[in-house]
Amino acid sequence: MEYSGLENFQAQFNGFYHTPHLFLQDLQGLQPLRIPKRELPVFRGKGLEKIRLGQRVERFVTTELLLDNSISLLAENLQIRTAQKHTIGELDVLYMDGNQPVHLEIQFKYYLYDTAVGTSEIDHCVGPMRRDTLCKKLTKLKEKQLPLLFAKETEKYLEELGVHAMNFIQKIYFKAQLFIPFGEKVTFEVLNPACVYGYYISYRAFEQLETAHFYMPRKVDWLLDVSPDVLWLSYDKILPVLQKFQEEQYASMLWVRQKNNNIIKCFVIA
Repeated sequence: MEYSGLENFQAQFNGFYHTPHLFLQDLQGLQPLRIPKRELPVFRGKGLEKIRLGQRVERFVTTELLLDNSISLLAENLQIRTAQKHTIGELDVLYMDGNQPVHLEIQFKYYLYDTAVGTSEIDHCVGPMRRDTLCKKLTKLKEKQLPLLFAKETEKYLEELGVHAMNFIQKIYFKAQLFIPFGEKVTFEVLNPACVYGYYISYRAFEQLETAHFYMPRKVDWLLDVSPDVLWLSYDKILPVLQKFQEEQYASMLWVRQKNNNIIKCFVIA
């Protein structure tokens, strides 16, 4: 089954909405935003066809925020520029929670949990292409994204909105889907174990899944909740597709349906 149009956006929103927050407690001075779960909302947004996955997630977050009648948006994706029109950064969302101004930075990530990297749970989380890490992202949030609110260049934008930087509280909205090594079990103390969505396996070891069936979602559909109602491919049919990604040293996301009809997400990596 291929999703299209509004149904596609709703399915993506559903997958985003169901994904748990990666942190349930304050971490390294960062305060996660916790929003009570409600009945699954209808996403009525439009015009998402040409924007990247990260920007779609930001729209989904503001949709969720506005379910609370006490919240009103001040600004989304506020570009901060110098007098010479050079962009120095962006504030994801500024909003009022009653009388309290809030600066919210948004992250939605997919991480492989690799104990060969670093020494802590945070260190072990790396992106599927290994260019991104959770450690680097938290450092960027602390040292660049959150401090941008207090930059001199930001003052004029806040004045136009009728607010002052010192009155804000700052929070992070950090959801993630985690993938553990194939065949292993992992326990977590810092990260939310509910974020585990599946496993990862190398192209070399992929033959261990030869009895399963597979579906490869488009990258914009990585958000989707798994469903049996897709066009499943056998091991022999998916191999030629994977070989193209392997040649490009690209990590592929698959849905994997086992013999017991259990469906999980999987990354196949170089």
